Amino acid sequence: MDAVVQWVRTSWTKRSRGGAEATRRNAVPVSFALPARPAPLTHEVDMAEADGFEPREGLRRVSYRSEVCLRLVDGQLRVELLASAWGRPRRHRRPPAVRLAHGEWLRWQINYRFTGTSDGAWLYRLDTLNLAHGAVSADTFLGEPPRFIDERALIW
Repeated sequence: MDAVVQWVRTSWTKRSRGGAEATRRNAVPVSFALPARPAPLTHEVDMAEADGFEPREGLRRVSYRSEVCLRLVDGQLRVELLASAWGRPRRHRRPPAVRLAHGEWLRWQINYRFTGTSDGAWLYRLDTLNLAHGAVSADTFLGEPPRFIDERALIW
């Protein structure tokens, strides 16, 4: 399966929920240029409040994670984002899986609030999945997505 996957994950605490820190958090990108590697490829970028929202990049040759289900169906790539079982809010109504023809790409965003840190504080996270069916140019995900699925919710 020749998928190009880019996961961009931003995480923060209450400290970055308002004011200057929230402005800084909201300014982080939701996409990056891809490394020069052939498909299949998974490009992961993590940005955390604890690191000043500096991007930490990694590469893997596999084209999936446990948060997304990819299947080839009649020549199209079927993409289904799987919501975290640990994150809130629970999403009882979810968008259906999306099919991508070769050369097409999408952006899918979902956010969460997690509990369970040692002091009981909440951790917030925004996951952005940029995914293409087939090889694409390095700057593909930097443009406006032709398909955008927005599952962001209010997470107080």
